[in-house]
Amino acid sequence: MTLTELTIASARQGLREKQFSARELTEAHLAAIDALNPRLNAYVTVTAERALAQADAADAALAAGKLAPLTGIPLAIKDVFCTEGVRTAAGSHILEPFVPPYESTVSANLLRDGAIFLGKTNMDEFAMGSSNMTSAYGPVANPWTRRQDNAALLVPGGSSGGSASAVAARIAMGATGTDTGGSIRQPASFCGIVGMKPTYGRCSRWGVVAFASSLDHPGPFGRTVEDCAILLGSMAGHDPKDSTSADVPVPDFAAACRRGVKGLRIGVPREYRMDGMPEDIERLWRQGLDWLRDAGAEIVDVSLPHTKYGLTTYYIVAPAEASSNLARYDGVRFGLREDGADLRDLYERTRAAGFGAEVRRRVLIGTYVLSAGYYDAYYLRAQKVRALILRDFTEVFVHVDALVTPTAPSAAFAQGENMDDPIKMYLNDVFTVPANMSGVPGISVPAGLDANGLPLGLQVLAKPFDEETVFTVGAALERTAQFHASPQIRAGA
Repeated sequence: MTLTELTIASARQGLREKQFSARELTEAHLAAIDALNPRLNAYVTVTAERALAQADAADAALAAGKLAPLTGIPLAIKDVFCTEGVRTAAGSHILEPFVPPYESTVSANLLRDGAIFLGKTNMDEFAMGSSNMTSAYGPVANPWTRRQDNAALLVPGGSSGGSASAVAARIAMGATGTDTGGSIRQPASFCGIVGMKPTYGRCSRWGVVAFASSLDHPGPFGRTVEDCAILLGSMAGHDPKDSTSADVPVPDFAAACRRGVKGLRIGVPREYRMDGMPEDIERLWRQGLDWLRDAGAEIVDVSLPHTKYGLTTYYIVAPAEASSNLARYDGVRFGLREDGADLRDLYERTRAAGFGAEVRRRVLIGTYVLSAGYYDAYYLRAQKVRALILRDFTEVFVHVDALVTPTAPSAAFAQGENMDDPIKMYLNDVFTVPANMSGVPGISVPAGLDANGLPLGLQVLAKPFDEETVFTVGAALERTAQFHASPQIRAGA
């Protein structure tokens, strides 16, 4: 096994037993990035010199017996997390010149715990997308290919597609992402890895470039459930700089992965059975439930009646918040500036040059639903429906410990395949959006392959701040699924 094939858990053990050094581990990943990133475009910035300096510091700490949870572990950071001294563009031209003078809380926590940052990963512009095709820095390629057509480049999902692609291709051991409507879990499913969206407030949003403030959830990617649990243990924690950060203890998430599911009640929401859902996904869902039943869990049919409105409600609330958050990009304070004849002309020229088509579409939708005469008809009503969605989850978790559903309604599709149909693109998030509307934690675990040899994920949801049950059920699925397939990615452009 090469160094890049190691999991975070096994790499930690190898580093502590001096089987290899942090520098050797980092150099192996940087070499893999050099070989594969020209084809994948997963990284927009590679910080090789900084990573090697951090690796040397990690080796010194290991030699001195100063062990932190992530000492010497090379990670990728989604380019929506502000990183001190390293450009943070959020996939947009409008932030292309922006170099933050501060570190986001999540990335600072990872550095505190000894992590090494390999670079910043590509993403849909301002995290708006389900394919990673809307980035101003070019699309990201999924390292997986179809059996019948291995020349076609597939999307990695979005918006955290760069992070997911990097972890799947073994050019990062783990990565950070953000999930606003499924942007961690859906890419994890498409790329055959594990992606975890914690409870809203579990991880600080301070220093994360905002899309929709009440929906954005920072979280980790890993190749195993345990790796995600290790990463979340470092990322999470109360932050007084974020007013939505929850002051709750951070448990030992990794320990939860070693528990069994015997005696747990697993809910199967009937509203998630969609007409026209591919048989591969339906079959895998049934198989996953059988695995949990065989492990001692009780399977229970449940109803979440208002989740069918989740997607339409999301596409009112999220664009409304985006239109407010993106108003700050005006060419005056930071980022891109296009000179104009007057202030209004400066605004118009800067935003026309800086924002891509998808961002402009969502800003226009958001501005419309917040405008006088439409606020009550759209935005206020959407918030009322959102409250009903939350109530559905609250009531169902009185009776069950977790829910298990498919993560996405399809496997990865080809680049450009659905780009001319925004509604079809938005439907990629139909299974993931309700968890963002309600703030509950969720994980995607790879559980099988479809007929084209592409990975499919199962999603586990639980009540707020019960990530431990999410990890327990996710790990049980992982143990039984025995998903060891990996993409056969070729080097080069």
